[in-house]
Amino acid sequence: QVQLVESGGALVQPGGSLRLSCASSVSIFSFNVMGWYRQAPGKQRELVASITSRGSTNYANSVKGRFTISRDNAKNTVYLQMNSLKSEDTAVYYCNGINTRGFWGQGTQVTVSS
Repeated sequence: QVQLVESGGALVQPGGSLRLSCASSVSIFSFNVMGWYRQAPGKQRELVASITSRGSTNYANSVKGRFTISRDNAKNTVYLQMNSLKSEDTAVYYCNGINTRGFWGQGTQVTVSS
């Protein structure tokens, strides 16, 4: 059974940094693409960043230059390093993995506030 478990969410001040982790119960090579999405209150879920099994990355314009997605194949974990955080980054962040279908984690809350 595939499980994706996010961790690392927290309350952080504007300008601060966080690293989110997404641990998979199966090899992350089984996913064609893994990504981080976020959903703020009253808004639709949006793609933040994605990484393919070959390591190609893609970012939303709003996070380019501030966020970095990476993967540790040995640990079956995908990370999202978030720097220079802004209040508008406040959201629940979800991990997603796609092979024949999409799988989601339960989400982790990131709050950027002074």
